[in-house]
Amino acid sequence: MKRNRTLNNILKYVVLGLILLFLLFPLLWVLITSFKTNMEAYKFPPTFLVRNPTVQSYINLFTVDNDFFTYYKNNFIVAGSAALITTFMAVISGYALSRFHFKWNNWIVAAFTSAQMFPVVSRLISLYKILGDVKLINTHPGLILAVTAGMLPFTIMLMSSFYDGIPKELEEAARVDGAGRFGTLFKVVVPLVKPGMLAVGIYAFLLSWDDYLHASTLIQTDALRTLSAGVALRYLGELSYDWSLINTISIVGTIPMVVIFFFFQKYMVKGLVAGAVKG
Repeated sequence: MKRNRTLNNILKYVVLGLILLFLLFPLLWVLITSFKTNMEAYKFPPTFLVRNPTVQSYINLFTVDNDFFTYYKNNFIVAGSAALITTFMAVISGYALSRFHFKWNNWIVAAFTSAQMFPVVSRLISLYKILGDVKLINTHPGLILAVTAGMLPFTIMLMSSFYDGIPKELEEAARVDGAGRFGTLFKVVVPLVKPGMLAVGIYAFLLSWDDYLHASTLIQTDALRTLSAGVALRYLGELSYDWSLINTISIVGTIPMVVIFFFFQKYMVKGLVAGAVKG
């Protein structure tokens, strides 16, 4: 029995190791290629071990290429703003969806759910027309509103599931003590759903950081472009690519997401799982 248990554990860890290697291999390959010269990056068959490692692409990126940091700054502006607005709207709207029940509730939930079924491309024409009418095309506020609108249905339903797990008796006791609706929400209920707020904020930031379709469609000025659209339009040429530089940009652009997920992963997973089973 003990021997079989040991063999099962070994087999389990081997399988998990192979899955982890499979998932992380693309990122590892990008990291390796960033230390190659462009000539070596084009070699076939490709070399897994770098023969002449170089950090010239990193030096060029940080000393010569100023456009990258413009895109990088714009990405932080758009992703950070979208995350804050999405979290605030999800806190307010999720509470309303959870606590105020009327005959249209099921239809609202159905509308939010169906909104997740349609691809981003299907709503870009409408978004472009609406933002054009209010003069927000080619602006960061317009892009932030468009990205936020795409994330709200899921985040509102997620926050609503957290509120469903909070006993209503706590709110009733607060109202007996003289607290108003907003005072009850922000002083009593919100502190109890902080894991959900954190999960929503991280989800919104990561999704906004990787956005490409909204940014490439709604932004035409190069100085306003975010990282994904800027890299695609500036660094990917028609005939040849500087693969070493592109992979270097990919590594530097991934750092914020890796840092955020590394420090907040347990809170994010806890929040998502808790929100999924409550209510």
